[in-house]
Amino acid sequence: MVPNFGAFLTQKTSARINDTTHTFFAPTKSIGFNEQLISNDGLLVSHIASAENSSFEVILSKIEIIVKQWKVQLEKGEKLSLNAIGLLWANADGKIQFQPYQEINYLTSSFGLSPFKATPIIREVLKEEVLSIEEQIPFIISPEKRETSSFRPYFKYAAIFLLALSTGLTGYRFYNDTISNEQLARKDAQTEVARQIQEATFFDTSPLELPTVNVEATSIREKSIRKEAQHYIVAGAFRIKANADRKIEALQNKGYKAAYYGTNAYGLHMVTYDSHTNAKDALKALRAIKRNESSDAWLLSEK
Repeated sequence: MVPNFGAFLTQKTSARINDTTHTFFAPTKSIGFNEQLISNDGLLVSHIASAENSSFEVILSKIEIIVKQWKVQLEKGEKLSLNAIGLLWANADGKIQFQPYQEINYLTSSFGLSPFKATPIIREVLKEEVLSIEEQIPFIISPEKRETSSFRPYFKYAAIFLLALSTGLTGYRFYNDTISNEQLARKDAQTEVARQIQEATFFDTSPLELPTVNVEATSIREKSIRKEAQHYIVAGAFRIKANADRKIEALQNKGYKAAYYGTNAYGLHMVTYDSHTNAKDALKALRAIKRNESSDAWLLSEK
């Protein structure tokens, strides 16, 4: 408190991030000013008196003189700058306004933590991270996506790209050749797109708009069982077999008849909630799982 002038108060502020500049700021103490608190609590006077090895009365007298100078300066419409504290001025109603300076952080626990700007980096996902992430976000190709979008444009552009690399022809001649060779390139394009999907990093939590990929699973079940169950509710597909086993155990603990289906054409280990021989029963069970367990579940039917 500054006697007969006002009080400078501090309040702890949490760490923050500037989303525009990607700058991180450590926790700090923000400074405020209250001109209603003008009584002398003795702290400021005692501190200055101790620092200057002077008496309490002498320092109090000096502060009173300085405060009178400040008030005159503010009444004239001038701004008062206090070093490392802030800027003060009087508004049209004569009320003192205050704008704190930000160059000094008065929070002692944040000493040495200066603001820094983060630079986005691209790196290869470590195997350990893949193991932990796949347990929560299995690779799923949902048939619902197949109904809402067509894969034909991806075939066309992927085929054009592959032919351009292999032939090295000019744009005009290449386009004419693409029209006639499009059917031959579709199979290669589908393989290339599927490979790129498998190499994707699973850090983005937002759902990916995946192109249609026809998944043909290679089952390891006995032939007698495969003949009985023709409709499978798929929970997910995993690169690591151990993750698939943990998923099966977790679903079984929840009461599902979870089982290991096998590997698909891309080497992913598929896990199912349950299997049905009747299509209507399978669809009914699928709707219940989507509603209560996971909206990413989908139905695999064998012909």
